[in-house]
Amino acid sequence: MKNLKTILPLAALFSVTACSQPGSSQSETSQAATATTAMAVVKPVVVTDTVRHDTDDPAIWINAANPSESLVLGTDKNEDGALYVFDLEGKIIKDKVVRGLKRPNNVDVAYGFMLNGQPVDIAVVTERMTHKLRIFTLPDMRPIDNGGIEVYEGETDAEFRDLMGIAMYTTAAGEIHAIAGRKTGPTDGTYLWQYRLEDNGQGAIKATVVRKFGQYSGQKEIEAIAVDNELGYIYYSDEGIGVRKYYADPAKGNNELALFATTGFGKDHEGISIYKIDDGTGYILVSDQGNNRFHVFPREGAADNPHQHNLLKMVNTSTLDSDGSDVTSVSLDGKFRNGLFVAMSTDKTFQYYRWEDIAGKDLKVATNGESSSLAKSKF
Repeated sequence: MKNLKTILPLAALFSVTACSQPGSSQSETSQAATATTAMAVVKPVVVTDTVRHDTDDPAIWINAANPSESLVLGTDKNEDGALYVFDLEGKIIKDKVVRGLKRPNNVDVAYGFMLNGQPVDIAVVTERMTHKLRIFTLPDMRPIDNGGIEVYEGETDAEFRDLMGIAMYTTAAGEIHAIAGRKTGPTDGTYLWQYRLEDNGQGAIKATVVRKFGQYSGQKEIEAIAVDNELGYIYYSDEGIGVRKYYADPAKGNNELALFATTGFGKDHEGISIYKIDDGTGYILVSDQGNNRFHVFPREGAADNPHQHNLLKMVNTSTLDSDGSDVTSVSLDGKFRNGLFVAMSTDKTFQYYRWEDIAGKDLKVATNGESSSLAKSKF
């Protein structure tokens, strides 16, 4: 996402590390959890119209020409599912909703995909029951996938092709990759497959596997995936274990860089979203599904180790059992001048929060005055 300069100093409410990192302790994490439980619940400023079945995962699309006309996409997870499109008031834009999807699970957005020699923004959805990626242009929601792109081909074990999470990665050279998660998979370090998306020469998209990577505990599943294009990292939730970190560029290898967020979660580690600031700082937010709150970690890591992500604070929200979230630091004017945080709730809605309400007095807030120095196509 495009980011903006900071205006508030960082003052972490808690200084707690996960148990896999030096200096951590269960008692520190428990104290932070106790303090957070006593905090007031942050309220959304917008709750969307309800979907038909079961909300699961949102993604924010930034309208570069007019940010106030940006969109929120959200999956309705059912065999008669849909990809919903909402405006910034939470209203369903009926003529943009994509229906007839077979249990769409997660969605993500990429900017500037080259199709027929022209850049287009795309939304990529995992369709679990067909084992396909579904791809649509933004903002018109036109399909450009010839009915879907098969992934995890050749896998025969039960649920090894049942798609879950999705995250998009744009390389420094402008290639766009999709990292797809699944219901279950091997524990040999090849759980996630990364695909390069390309124009097939006929007005649609094709996908090529560029690597297989990622440790998996084998205990639950991996759904939430997020990519930091600018810093070059992939994060994913090994539910019930923690958040794993890898390089996004396949050329940099498949070694795990960090395992954090290993304590203090009440049920599952779920949605991951990254609030980015121009100076390379920001925040990684991870859903603590069972406790209806989000744990916040520094995007840049520790001063002496970029892969040490110590807990900064927890934020209680109004969401119920939140699976998925997305966040941007781009000023969307109106209610969201310092950025927008969106999270799903099991009451068939998505909730919109002002970033400053999530940040409180403890986290930095991006300004809304200047354009980002980052690549504008990536936001």
